[in-house]
Amino acid sequence: MPIFSIFQYFSDSLEKVIENYFNHVAKPTEYRMLEEIRIRSNRPLILKFSDREKILEYIVSPEDVLETLQKICENSIYSYQNQICEGFITLRGGHRVGISGNVVTEKDRIINMNYISSLNFRIAKQINGCCNRFLKYMINLDNHSIYNTLLVSEPGAGKTTVLRDLVRRISNGIESIGFPGMNIGLVDERGEIAAMYKGVAQNDVGMRTDVLSNVKKSKGMKLLIRSMAPKIIVADEIGSKEDVEAIHEAVCSGIKGIFTAHGGSLEDISINPSIKDLLKSHVMERIIFLDSKKMKGEIEKVYALNKMNSEYIIY
Repeated sequence: MPIFSIFQYFSDSLEKVIENYFNHVAKPTEYRMLEEIRIRSNRPLILKFSDREKILEYIVSPEDVLETLQKICENSIYSYQNQICEGFITLRGGHRVGISGNVVTEKDRIINMNYISSLNFRIAKQINGCCNRFLKYMINLDNHSIYNTLLVSEPGAGKTTVLRDLVRRISNGIESIGFPGMNIGLVDERGEIAAMYKGVAQNDVGMRTDVLSNVKKSKGMKLLIRSMAPKIIVADEIGSKEDVEAIHEAVCSGIKGIFTAHGGSLEDISINPSIKDLLKSHVMERIIFLDSKKMKGEIEKVYALNKMNSEYIIY
């Protein structure tokens, strides 16, 4: 999905302002560096690029926010209620729109969000080859498989982009090192990885990848294990007790896994009791931290499980 096509989701006024910037002000290739478009009621329109942000001289009105939300929801906000309650809507192409406003709860459960005040468009990008530097740490050529791997970074460091490319490469196989393609079961809960649209993946996730989208990761993993006999299970942003239970079920079934989680260090991810339990069980054979301070997709540290004493060491 060409990046310019995302502009159609904005209010008519916002669309004109953004298109005017890219057509008459920005450098010819600047759109490739666009990562986010943030609109906030009664605040300036902000474009975030990989190396900077641009504050445009346009104040977003409440009407702009509402009209944009209506376009995102195809003029049927009610039909998107479940996604709105989750705090985001995924668009065709894998672009993700974060939503904030007044949260309505009932018995500690979010049942609605009204008076929407902010929308954050996060631009999805497929970068083929960005996972290449990760492969040497993850692939086990001795048994033509992979190591159970957890990719960790703070938000915005590119772990989902790397994960998407890893799925593609491992699914297709890597002829140059004699690695055969493997059946992958991908749980794409938010539709950001494969970006399924009417049953067709908008992103290339490989020829041997089966996708379950719009389903909780824990349920999706169990469904794929039973129905598609994957050799590898993949899920983005794990963290719940149910996620970890599903991962243990997969590993006990002889299935390998690649997962991601938020954090900046082993200490950070250990704050989450479920992930802490996962690390203590030593299910993960590799933990790769992405460097959020450098270019997206760069490796900061790699921890490998030392089989001799069941501890993680820097690799």
